[in-house]
Amino acid sequence: MKNFLELLLLAALWGGSFLFLRIASPVFGPMLLIELRVVIAGIFLLPFLFLYGRHHELIGKWRQIALLSLGNMCVPFCLIAWSTLTVEAGFASILNATVPFFTVLSGLLIWRQGMSSRAITGMVCGFAGVVILVAGNGALGLNSAMLPAAGAGLLASLLYGISANGISRYLQGVSGLAMTTGSLVFSALFLLPVVVWQGPVRLPTGDIWFAVAGLALFSTGAAYLLYYRLIARIGAYQTVSVTFMVPVFSILWGALFLSEKPTLSMLMGCILVLAGVAITTGRLHWPQIVRSGES
Repeated sequence: MKNFLELLLLAALWGGSFLFLRIASPVFGPMLLIELRVVIAGIFLLPFLFLYGRHHELIGKWRQIALLSLGNMCVPFCLIAWSTLTVEAGFASILNATVPFFTVLSGLLIWRQGMSSRAITGMVCGFAGVVILVAGNGALGLNSAMLPAAGAGLLASLLYGISANGISRYLQGVSGLAMTTGSLVFSALFLLPVVVWQGPVRLPTGDIWFAVAGLALFSTGAAYLLYYRLIARIGAYQTVSVTFMVPVFSILWGALFLSEKPTLSMLMGCILVLAGVAITTGRLHWPQIVRSGES
């Protein structure tokens, strides 16, 4: 039961990131907000990197981790932040739930991995869900603002999927703490020239900083530490299934704090997307997760 409760906490933390992005992106702008996110989270994680003696891993694999930071943090973080200027937090999180789906797709096309009929079925189901989300009615209808934002969210998921395959092939033996901290540091360095080029910015004051702090410390720093601790305890196979619960919490936080109203098309698309991801990966087995933690 402890492992399952920690998975719920992780899903809640990552679901909250879309809420924080939705609140802070219009105020700071996507680029500055993500720079603040990675800088604050990086400062938070650096002491842990040296405390656990993982800095040598970062030094030894800095080129690979620098490249990873572009596909796993820097670019997708900015894409998602930009998309939340237009789409609701719940919708953005549902698009993000296609990450395992794109992991399978990129593995097939780039690394020529085999694909079972089960995976193909899941991919078709997932795409159907995305189509319903994008082509839904009401606030989710097709319009000039919606399509670029949805495309940005899907592109971020694609980059996450490619990065996941790259990690398993080129960064074996490197701890998650070293990869995460290194990616945050390099992302901060990559984004700094862009933020400076945009010109002087008068930083806002007030309660908006709570959203920035929550995004950096809870949804990034603490969430990644919890994520890798769960991997060490119950394995990546069970831990990755947290992806399926993130949209549920994102929609919940959006409804509670932003007065976002889930539509029928959102709920239908959510069900199909999550079902497609579950079929593709074969990882949605909650009872087994609980038992493995108690054995």
